[in-house]
Amino acid sequence: MAASLHLNVPFNLKPAAKQSPRPARISCASPSAASPPKRYSITLLPGDGIGPEVISVAKNVLKLAGSLEGIEFSFQEMPMGGAAFDLTGSPLPEETLLAAQKADAVLLGAIGGYKWDKNEKHLKPETGLLQLREGLKVFANLRPATVLPQLVDSSTLKKDVAEGVDLMVVRELTGGIYFGKPRGFGTNEKGDEMGFNTEVYATYEIDRIARVAFEIARKRRGQLCSVDKANVLEASMLWRKRVTAVAADYPDVELSHMYVDNAAMQLVRYPKQFDTIVTNNIFGDILSDEASMITGSIGMLPSASLGESGPGLFEPIHGSAPDIAGQDKANPLATILSAAMLLKYGLGEANAAQRIENAVLDTLNKGFRTGDIYSAGNKLVGCKEMGEEVLKSVDSPVPATR
Repeated sequence: MAASLHLNVPFNLKPAAKQSPRPARISCASPSAASPPKRYSITLLPGDGIGPEVISVAKNVLKLAGSLEGIEFSFQEMPMGGAAFDLTGSPLPEETLLAAQKADAVLLGAIGGYKWDKNEKHLKPETGLLQLREGLKVFANLRPATVLPQLVDSSTLKKDVAEGVDLMVVRELTGGIYFGKPRGFGTNEKGDEMGFNTEVYATYEIDRIARVAFEIARKRRGQLCSVDKANVLEASMLWRKRVTAVAADYPDVELSHMYVDNAAMQLVRYPKQFDTIVTNNIFGDILSDEASMITGSIGMLPSASLGESGPGLFEPIHGSAPDIAGQDKANPLATILSAAMLLKYGLGEANAAQRIENAVLDTLNKGFRTGDIYSAGNKLVGCKEMGEEVLKSVDSPVPATR
C-alpha cells in the first residue's frame, strides 16, 4: 500500500468547485503542455500570531504543487480575527466573509491572542471564526490524528502506546453549546450574577454529521465510536438515539458509544482502539486537541470543515501562538497539510494533494524538524526553512516512504 498521511475522506459533501468544464476529475499523470490549466480562486485568511508566517509558506507549496498538475490559483488575502478588528473594528468584516463565500476554497492561518482577550464577546477573534463557519455553512469538521514513525518519539506518550495510532475525529461544527440560545448573562433570585449557555441539537443536525462519520468509518477500518454524555445531558440522549438510528443504514460499520469523560481517558490510555470518532461541537473541540498531542505536536495536524455546498474551510488546528509570532519558530506543516486537504476535499485535485503529502513525509525522512517536534540527531530549522525543504520535495517523482 502506498504511503500516505491517512487524510482521505471517501466522498465530497458538496458539488465540484466553480470552474469551466474539464477532463477527468483525477488524472494519473501531470497534464501535458497542451492541456488548458484549471483555475481556482482561494481566499487566504492569515489571521493573527503565527498565522501570516504559516500561510505564506503554505501558499508557496500550494502554488508549486498546483503548477506541476496544471492548476492555476488566484489568491485573495483578507483580514480576519484580531488583525481584522484592529483594521476595521470587526473580527470578521463583511468584505472578508463575502470573499470567502465567493471563493472555491478558504485557507485560514490562526486567530486570537492576548491582545484581544479583553474585547467584548462579539468583538473577540474567536467570535469571528464562529461567524465564518456559520457564514460558510460548514458543519462537518474532520481532524485526522496519525502518529508518523518519524515522530513517534515526539509523542508525550510511551512509544508502545503512541506507535501506530491512526484515528479521525469527526466534529459537528455549527450546533451545540457554541451556538445554542438562550445564552448570555443575568442575575438569579439571590442577586448573584450568572452566565448561561444552551446545549441544543435538532434531529437533522445529528443525522447529517452521523452519516458523514459512518461514510468515513466505512472507508477506514469500519469502526465508529460516538462520544456523548447521555447519562446526564438530554441533548446527548437525543444524540445517542439518532446515531443509533442512522447506524441501521450502515450494517458494515461497527458502532460503539462512549461517555466523553471515559473517551478523554481512553485517548491517552489506549488510543489505538479508536478508528473514527464522531461527537458534538464542544466535545470534539476538546478531544481533537487531546488527540493531536498523541502525534507529537499540535503543529502537525490539519483540518477540513465542509458543508453540503459552497467552499470548504481548511485550517491547522493549532492556535496563533503569539509567544513565538514573528520569530520564525512556527511549524508550518499543519498548514501545508491543510492545503493538501484543500486540494483533495475542496477541489477534488487528489494528485496535487498527494504531491504535498509525499513532500511532507520526504522532508521528515530527511530529518528536518521545527522546535516543537525536534529530537536529538535531527536538524533544527525554522518556519521558512522547513517550507523551503518541503518545496524541494514537492516535485520529487519518487513517493515518500513512511
